[in-house]
Formats: sequence, structure tokens, C-alpha cells
Amino acid sequence: MSYLFTSERLGFRDWHANDLPEFAALNADVEVMAHFPKVLTEKESSEFMVRLQESYDKRGYTYFAVEIRATAEFIGFIGLAYQEYETDFTPAVDIGWRLKKSAWGNGFATEGAKCCLVFAFDTLHLNRIISTCTAKNLPSEKVMQKLGMKRMGEFKHPRLVAFPEIESCVWYALESTDRVVPELV
Repeated sequence: MSYLFTSERLGFRDWHANDLPEFAALNADVEVMAHFPKVLTEKESSEFMVRLQESYDKRGYTYFAVEIRATAEFIGFIGLAYQEYETDFTPAVDIGWRLKKSAWGNGFATEGAKCCLVFAFDTLHLNRIISTCTAKNLPSEKVMQKLGMKRMGEFKHPRLVAFPEIESCVWYALESTDRVVPELV
């Protein structure tokens, strides 16, 4: 498989049409989507995948499709997205991840996000990366901390106002000048 870049165990690539069945299954998993308003239908997953491809074509980054290199198993996405929703800290480039349950607990989110931060700072020459999650999403917040990101505060996510149970979110940031390079490689 040809990857855009790799970490020790993971390969990062653009999206392919044949990713849809596994991507739709990921987005339809109630546990995976516990911190989102709802699970996605196959049609919604297809539309999301098109937006991810368009982001890569337009900006040179996206939430990349991620595979385990040793097996070429698709495990979800890790990557970057331009966020324009209205807050005090946007527009900004966000780092995020969504992995299938069988990939949880293996350090893949942290390993992949570290690799994406190197890509963001060294290849794309971005100055700051943010990350957000619901206030109850402690596993994602822990990954942000492992990345060396600083907790900047809490906010009410403007896209979640209709979902008060998950509207409260936290946000983290990492400036290119604050990163510790050996930890990100």
C-alpha cells in the first residue's frame, strides 16, 4: 500500500470509494459515536467521506484514513480538519481521531496524532493546532494531554446547541514553538 506518510505501526492515506462499508460501520457503532449527536447512516458516512476527500484536495490535509501497516487493516481516521464554527479560538486547524473499538487501547490514537502533528508543523508549516471533545470524553482528552497539548478552557459547541447533554466541550492547543520534537517523532 502506498501511504502519504507513516508512523511506526500506522499508514495514513486519502480516502477510497471501497472504504465506505467499513467507514459506515465505524460511524454506525453506538459506542464509537457516544460523544456525538447520533450514529450516521451509510448515506451520511458517504457524504462525510466526500467532504474528507474534498478537504484533502483543497488544503492538503484531512482526517486521513488510517490502516495498521502490518495487516493493511482499516481502523478509522486520524488527522487534521479546518474548523470555522464560531468560537473565540476559530477558525483553526483541529486534530482529531475516530477509531473502531477493536483498535482502542493500543495507543494508536496517540501514535497517529503525534505523526499528524509532525506533518502539520514540519510539512504544512502550521503554527497552532487545536483539539476539542465533549467534556465527558475523557479518553480523547487524555490523548490530547499525551500529545503535550495545553488545556485552554471549556466552551459550548455552537454545532451542538440542540444536544445539551454533549454541548459542553473542552479545547486544547499546541503551538509549533511549544512542542517537544523528540516526543513527536
